[in-house]
Amino acid sequence: FECAKIDHTGIDLIARNNETKELMGISVKGRSRSEGAEKEYVSIRNVDLEKAKSACEAFGCMPYFAVVVDRKDKIMVFILSMEKLLELFPRGKTASGWKMTDKYLNEYRNDPDIRSIEFKLPYLNPRP
Repeated sequence: FECAKIDHTGIDLIARNNETKELMGISVKGRSRSEGAEKEYVSIRNVDLEKAKSACEAFGCMPYFAVVVDRKDKIMVFILSMEKLLELFPRGKTASGWKMTDKYLNEYRNDPDIRSIEFKLPYLNPRP
């Protein structure tokens, strides 16, 4: 992939897959989850979906989302098309919800339309 960080309402990155030549406009949605809240869903607001769609139309690219969630001992990244996101979790009244339960995490890892990356962090005990 070739990738460029951009400062544009709706998308954060533009990336081209050098093999398929697909041009992607990627909106990054990051959330932190404290202990006990690890399984809470990530809300992706309808207005953000529209902004990403509009920006991608302006740049001639396909809208994608990167959902980045950090937890106590890991950082998880999921990259998928807006089309796939809405297939899994259609818009609600104000947002779409990216679910974070173990069941869904396993489904994401096994879905060929979702790219996932996990970074496991060493647990650090505070010193007395």
